Order: sequence, then C-alpha cells, then structure tokens
Amino acid sequence: MSSEGNVAVHVHRDDEASKLGMWLFLFTELTLFGGLFLMYSVYRYTHQADFHLAAQNMNTFIGALNTAILLTSSLTMALSITALQRGSKKLSLSFQAITIFFGLIFLVNKYFEWSHEFHIGNFPGSESLLNKSQGEILFFGLYYVMTGLHGLHVIIGMAVIAVMMKFTINNVITRTNYVKLEAAGLYWHLVDVIWIFLFPLFYLIS
Repeated sequence: MSSEGNVAVHVHRDDEASKLGMWLFLFTELTLFGGLFLMYSVYRYTHQADFHLAAQNMNTFIGALNTAILLTSSLTMALSITALQRGSKKLSLSFQAITIFFGLIFLVNKYFEWSHEFHIGNFPGSESLLNKSQGEILFFGLYYVMTGLHGLHVIIGMAVIAVMMKFTINNVITRTNYVKLEAAGLYWHLVDVIWIFLFPLFYLIS
C-alpha cells in the first residue's frame, strides 16, 4: 500500500508453509537413512558373527564421546532459539557459534577415528580388508557409507547455522521472525537423532 510521500511495505510471511516444507524435507532425509538402516539390518542378520567380529575394531570411547557432543549441541541449538525469543540476540549468537564448534569437534574426532582405521587397513579396497570375511567387508562398507553420509550432513548443518548467524546479525532473523532459525534447529536435531541410531549399530554390537 502506498500514497504520496508515504510508502508502506507489507512483507508476506507464511510461517506454517515454511515449517511444513521443512518437515517434508526432513522426511526425505529419514527415508534415505531408513533405507540404509534396513540394508544394515539385513546384512547383519545374515552375517551376525562377522559383524560382531568387525565391531571389535570400533573405538567405543570416541563413539560415546561424539554422541555426548552431538546431544549437547542439540541443547545449545535449542537454547539459541530460546534466547532469541527472549530478545537476547548476543546470547543466541553465542549458542549458535557453540553449536558449530561442537559440530567441528565431532568431525575432528571422526577424522582421527577414520585415520586409525585406514592406518590398520580397514578401508574399502584395501588388501587387508579384502582378506577378511564377506561379513566384515560389508560391515566396513556400511560403516564408511553411513557415517560418511552422516558426516556430510554435519558439515551442511554447520554451514546452515553459520548462515543463520549472519541472518541474526543482519536482523533478518529477529525475536518476532525466527522461523529460519527453527528450521535450522530441526535439521540439526535430525542429524543428532541419526547419530543416536548409528552409534549402537556400529559401536555397541554385543
């Protein structure tokens, strides 16, 4: 609406549609990992002994540490939204930055874990792994595909949160308009939930 000497700009926001779109996107992500979980279940059922043997190579401490890190990062992400809702922009930015930091620590731990497996020859195509049983080969193949894909999602999540920080600084995200930050939070929580399933599948096989 406009008149001479006075222009009023109305910005249309459809928050419910945005949230629905985000949930649909998350559903596609769940479908992707759900298919991988199903594949894992089938191979584990047909190669139970080999999967148990291969899992002994996993570093349970690092896996548990990374679980604690991601769970804490979910808390800091939620706190960033709460802080913004209460009008504390600086505190929200701090929590967003901490969440990214936790994501980075997770990736560093995963790098050292993968490096160790590569060092001892447990990687696809290596002579050492090819000399193992079919079940062990399948275990490590699934391990690298599923944790690698998850790691990619962590990187994407960190990038998205970094963009949210920029939006917060520039007041694109505000106390009354924080749907984008909520969407980023939902994505990050999904990344954490996926890891909660991956951790016992690869590290806690008994």
